[in-house]
Amino acid sequence: MLQLSDLKIAIIGLGYVGLPLAVEFGKQVPVIGFDIHQKRIDELKSGQDHTLEVSPEELKQATKLSYSANLAELKDCNFFIVTVPTPIDHVNRPDLNPLIKASTSIAKVLKKGDVVVYESTVYPGATEEVCIPVLEKQSGLIFNQDFFAGYSPERINPGDKINTLTKIRKITSGSTPEVAEIVDNIYASIITAGTYKATSIKVAEAAKVIENTQRDLNIALVNELSVIFDRLDIDTLDVLEAAGSKWNFLPFRPGLVGGHCIGIDPYYLTHKAEEVGYNPQVILAGRRINDNMARYVARATIKRMVKNGIDVTQAKVGILGITFKENCPDIRNSKIADLIKEFDVWGIQVVVADPWADADEVKQEYGIDLGTINKDNPVDSLIVAVGHHEFRTLSAEELRSYVRAEKPVFSDIKSLFDRSEMQAQGFTVFRL
Repeated sequence: MLQLSDLKIAIIGLGYVGLPLAVEFGKQVPVIGFDIHQKRIDELKSGQDHTLEVSPEELKQATKLSYSANLAELKDCNFFIVTVPTPIDHVNRPDLNPLIKASTSIAKVLKKGDVVVYESTVYPGATEEVCIPVLEKQSGLIFNQDFFAGYSPERINPGDKINTLTKIRKITSGSTPEVAEIVDNIYASIITAGTYKATSIKVAEAAKVIENTQRDLNIALVNELSVIFDRLDIDTLDVLEAAGSKWNFLPFRPGLVGGHCIGIDPYYLTHKAEEVGYNPQVILAGRRINDNMARYVARATIKRMVKNGIDVTQAKVGILGITFKENCPDIRNSKIADLIKEFDVWGIQVVVADPWADADEVKQEYGIDLGTINKDNPVDSLIVAVGHHEFRTLSAEELRSYVRAEKPVFSDIKSLFDRSEMQAQGFTVFRL
């Protein structure tokens, strides 16, 4: 059985989840951060992280951390942590290919006594039903006899500099009681907030996937309420603030649900539910609502533009923000792309500006060219889609200088600005 004093960790995947983990462990024990992209390895070796999750100073503090894209360099490691993405395909089915490829790679260097822990979000049972068979087949080793496994779901919140890795309680689990204890102790060595040892790997997997499913459904509810209140000519934020005066009212706000977690994870659970013969009606209803909100925002904006006498066939709409959340460069599963597609359907020219997003990455991922929106490059109506600090600090007067139409529409998706101030500038205000 693995001894803590002999611990040598390999982190597979150095993205938003893997890198912070590698850095924290790398302050205490030998760690090799592995990624299949040599460009990412070179970047980290130079002391930079384009995701901005880890600062150059923090990278320097991880004195026992090294980086490699060479699988052979992991042969002496005995504790493997998998942090690769788990996306969905074009019909919302789980895409486990990154997980299978990572397991195949690990199997080539797996030895007797090694432990493999998965952090990627999956449906309950995926670790033991999909990953473990790959490890056994490719390595020739026997599960729970020659090697062992665990599951400790990631809880990273990209862009959050307060609730960071070590400050979020960590769920752990293992394939045997002894391994569960070892896995828990290893994570407890870096997680100051403490750990929670789940009763099984399946329980840990299920706990993770329902965290984001619950949040998705709560947002879907307030999104649907927002649609209803708009038809009743009631401001949603006014209603939520009034309802929030009760101590047990949950403070969820409407919005576009993108990113690599909330907008994707529920599909992993619904996939497994359908596999065992259950039709998850509530979860899928919430997903439908949230997936259609970008289209709703676009059409609500267009409707107001037409009402204000703006010729939409000749109009230019400016969108501030394309990352999936504020103060973060992550553009994965950004619903702003869906917003832009809807304007394209109507033949409306769109200009997107985002100081946090990488222009090349946006072009490659969505085929969208980032532009400039200011008084020298005005638009006819404006949508504030992401709450970046750079946008929040703009005044009503500055925003008015960004538009040229006599009666522009101002769609404030995040409800960042004072409605009366924007109306005083001549804007027709729409917000979720």
